[in-house]
Amino acid sequence: MLIEDEDGIRRVLKKILLEEDSAHEVHEAADGKAGVEAFGDGAWDLVFCDIKMPHMDGTEVLDRMMAVNPEVPVIMISGHGDINTAVDCLKKGAFDYLQKPPDLNRLLSTVRNALDKKSLVQEVKTLKKKVSKKYTMVGESAGMEELRSLIEKVAPSEARVLITGPNGSGKELVAHHIHEKSERSGQPLIEVNCAAIPSELIESELFGHKKGAFTGAQKDRKGKFELAHGGTLFLDEIGDMSLSAQAKVLRALQEHKITPVGGDRSINVDVRVLAATNKDLRKEIAEGNFREDLYHRLSVIVIEVPGLNDRKDDIPALAEHFLNNVAGEYGAAQKSIASGAIAALQDYDWTGNIREFRNVMERLHILGGAEISREDVLKFAHK
Repeated sequence: MLIEDEDGIRRVLKKILLEEDSAHEVHEAADGKAGVEAFGDGAWDLVFCDIKMPHMDGTEVLDRMMAVNPEVPVIMISGHGDINTAVDCLKKGAFDYLQKPPDLNRLLSTVRNALDKKSLVQEVKTLKKKVSKKYTMVGESAGMEELRSLIEKVAPSEARVLITGPNGSGKELVAHHIHEKSERSGQPLIEVNCAAIPSELIESELFGHKKGAFTGAQKDRKGKFELAHGGTLFLDEIGDMSLSAQAKVLRALQEHKITPVGGDRSINVDVRVLAATNKDLRKEIAEGNFREDLYHRLSVIVIEVPGLNDRKDDIPALAEHFLNNVAGEYGAAQKSIASGAIAALQDYDWTGNIREFRNVMERLHILGGAEISREDVLKFAHK
């Protein structure tokens, strides 16, 4: 949209923009009031707005547009070069500020950058929706209702949480829900799989390192604690962490400070720690594999995630959820599932829990009929 009170300038800008990008339509508004009215009625990719106009000043137009949709890039244009006005517009949310008559290369470059930004914003929104769907909590069984209730109570606090449960039961999902419902949801959730990192590298991974601290440390590197500053740190498979790393984690929790490997200066960190394990940590403590003092630091609240065998009432909802997810990922038609197939799935011993169940539903979607039958389950599910 071009909001400009001079007809000649509107015509020239419109011609330039359409020659540069014929895929977009260009709407004209002869003054600020008309521009604001049109802005509220449409889904705009980019707005050019003059500053000196009758009826409504361009800075006021910018304020009103930012209040309606701050994600639309707005390029301010003016024949009166005033650095203070330019700075004020940028502070209010304008994407850029151009002087009349604008340099053609600068104009087109600004348009491309603004449209790229709009595309990135949309892409981020789409990715967030996908992530949100990935961590959907499915099921209405008594165990799931109790789990949801506990998350609602615990999430707004700053309490550390130890999440326990068998492999594949959804401990990571619980951590994400706690973070999303916490006061730290606008800050990062940083995940560390302690079992996947070699013991000799876990300290560097958690606390960072200085250049030259060890062979291969070619530059300074921030650790997960520092990256999670202001947010949440999720230590998955905490039971597999080495005793030396446990000692440093305990110190970080006690003092809210970390020291990078090879460093001599402490860094203050404000982090909420969530931890998860499939191990019996009390047994690990008795065997000398886990520090008791760290256990008590981590387990202010303990949340036990039920295995799928303990919540088989949720299998119908889970089956539908995963079949729909798989169809969306493959771009295929959604499939239904017969009641006999559900009963067969409920008879199965789900030692791999939700992770195994999801894989089975993907297999059934690929190999089963348009409606997944009991025979499909008996033939393909237990492979």
